[in-house]
Amino acid sequence: MINNKPYVIILLKRDTLMFKKKLELIFLTTIILAVLVLAYNYYNSYTFKHNNIPNSYKKRIFLKEQEVLDNMQKNYNIRIKFPLIVTDKFKGRLYGLTSYDKGNIKIYLNKKVMKESLDYMINSVIAHEYAHALMFQRGYIHETREGHSKEWQKTCINLGGEDCRQYVNQKEIIMSKIPFR
Repeated sequence: MINNKPYVIILLKRDTLMFKKKLELIFLTTIILAVLVLAYNYYNSYTFKHNNIPNSYKKRIFLKEQEVLDNMQKNYNIRIKFPLIVTDKFKGRLYGLTSYDKGNIKIYLNKKVMKESLDYMINSVIAHEYAHALMFQRGYIHETREGHSKEWQKTCINLGGEDCRQYVNQKEIIMSKIPFR
């Protein structure tokens, strides 16, 4: 009778070695793919940060602004287009800001949060900031000293704002992006 034990051990060692090589190849491929994805995401973030916003964003902002102006005309019989400026100069996670300086009213949108929350910016922030601008224009802010009064909320809703609260609920924005809620 022939002893097959050494042959079986050699086969097992060869199979184990092949398994290790396959595992190393899978691991190396995964690392390479991960590095490529990270590089791609870094490039996209860098490009977004150092260039103007994409034309598709500009178009959506323009269309929402026109909707807000149409609602202003319909509900208040006036149509005032305030300067709307997209900037990356905000500190923190502020979505928008309306400034009033000696009768000059400007609306600022935060470019830094725009990429991750464009839908929220379009659907809520533009009307929210336009409501502040209209309140400044109509003189209400000077009387109440409260930027998010009941009158402001009504104005925000009348201008087409979907979320007319004082502050952004970060959790709601994050949860709205999850496809499996």
